[in-house]
Amino acid sequence: VQLQASGGGLVQAGGSLRLSCAASGSIFSVNAMGWYRQTPGKRRELVAITVDGGSTNYADSVKGRFTISRDNAKNTAYLLMNSLKPEDTAVYYCVAHLRERIGSYEDVYWGQGTLVTVSS
Repeated sequence: VQLQASGGGLVQAGGSLRLSCAASGSIFSVNAMGWYRQTPGKRRELVAITVDGGSTNYADSVKGRFTISRDNAKNTAYLLMNSLKPEDTAVYYCVAHLRERIGSYEDVYWGQGTLVTVSS
């Protein structure tokens, strides 16, 4: 299983970016997909996650500005980030909780990080 993340880059404060994360490989079911972020010297923190059934959870710092969505047919998650702030600058990592085969346990997979830089 691989997670391919894309969409990071440099944007001015107040701007928008959309991150994508596509899961591929041997996948039976995807139970949740989401995004974490990390800055140097800090722990990786949850940004947003969407679970099967459509419920979502956001970090307080991004509520009202970020929107997570998922295309189940494509095993792809998206993170639309609006009204970006310099403090949103971080490496963003996508994550998927999925089962590779019928009867297998759920496992957690991480994508490579994508850098988001918000200039003031």
